[in-house]
Amino acid sequence: MPHDFPAMLKELHLKVTPRRLATLAALSTATTYVSPEEVHKRLQGEFARIGLPTVYRNLEELAAGGVITKVLHPNRQLYYYFCPNRSHHHHFVCLACRTVEDLECCGLEELEKQVGGRVLSHIVQANGLCQACLRAGREAAA
Repeated sequence: MPHDFPAMLKELHLKVTPRRLATLAALSTATTYVSPEEVHKRLQGEFARIGLPTVYRNLEELAAGGVITKVLHPNRQLYYYFCPNRSHHHHFVCLACRTVEDLECCGLEELEKQVGGRVLSHIVQANGLCQACLRAGREAAA
């Protein structure tokens, strides 16, 4: 494994289980964001018995710990993405090809100026069409 998944799980005080490791491996090899159902389908090949609720629970625990990123889609479905970049950053999500790109700009200081206080947490995600999809004339997926 190119990533130290057991150490990541231990850092989050989560038990290192084969299902959690397989979930992280499935996400880390995906080139785009994936749905819980897609993760479940991938894991069914490895585990004879794995329920969709287990997959959802593991994804939520990993997202809460910051190991994976939730992708909030305009279709109101939740997707997940493994981002190896552990520094503070945000994402651009292509709604046609499902790729996710790092954004280094944040705007937290400007937000704090506007609210006149201290921002304790924030979520910034830009949705659109990447350059390749624009050139190819692709539309955003529903």
